[in-house]
Amino acid sequence: MPKSLVNLDIDLLRTFVVVATERNFTRAAERLMRQQSTVSLQIKRLEDALGQRLLERTPRSVELTPEGEAVLAYAQKILDLNDEVVSLTHEPQMQGVVRLGTPEDFATQHLPDILSRFVQAYPSVALEVTCDLTLNLAQGFRSGQFDIVLLKRERSAVSGGVRVWREPLVWVAGQHDYVHGSGALPLVVSPEPCVYRKRAIESLERARRTWRIAYTCGSLAGSIAAVRAGLGIAVLPKEMVPDGLHVIDGDPLPDLKDTEIALLAGTSLRAPVAKLRDHIVRCLG
Repeated sequence: MPKSLVNLDIDLLRTFVVVATERNFTRAAERLMRQQSTVSLQIKRLEDALGQRLLERTPRSVELTPEGEAVLAYAQKILDLNDEVVSLTHEPQMQGVVRLGTPEDFATQHLPDILSRFVQAYPSVALEVTCDLTLNLAQGFRSGQFDIVLLKRERSAVSGGVRVWREPLVWVAGQHDYVHGSGALPLVVSPEPCVYRKRAIESLERARRTWRIAYTCGSLAGSIAAVRAGLGIAVLPKEMVPDGLHVIDGDPLPDLKDTEIALLAGTSLRAPVAKLRDHIVRCLG
């Protein structure tokens, strides 16, 4: 006889995705508005149903097992499809405006498909997306200008929010070889404060490499154009290096530590805002 199939509980999958995203049972319970003991029991039920351990728990951390990593990817897809079906049948009239702030480079690379799927699922919800520098986004969020913001920050920073993305950073250059020269290294950077700018300067200072600011630009397109023109080198997320620029590998320049993208939202959220927040967290998690 063939082995009977297990019908997974959507609620258990949703709890698992939130715990995997937060890497903390207490914060996950707060987001789910449940008792921590209930969250722990739901994770155990899911692990029992699958016959696999999905999370490794210690007093200080929660980490995904290899099996948990594999299940997480499928759980997110299942939840996306479930929520799209529900939105089409139960929430077709959800209305309102959601104001989202995001860094330009991150929005260009990662958000178009995510936001497109949300708009298709909730056609009566109007999105207002603003791309800006992290400093301006943070100030706008504090002043009530945005419902949700995505912010670049140091991985060690403790400033609330949910980490939704980790960015490996690399040095990039055009055709001109500044790296092996004897003069100060020309940098193409964003205005202060900028995580990439700070990371570049601090790493060069530690390596005792002289540098100078050659070009400052607040837009990704402008910075890339400056590097292509040979005005200097820049720091970019590895996934965002465009054609025409190359990654500088090896010893000439110091390694760059990863940064992260965090999502910040208020506590008492309108239904459309909460839907978009959860959608972004699932898709990027």
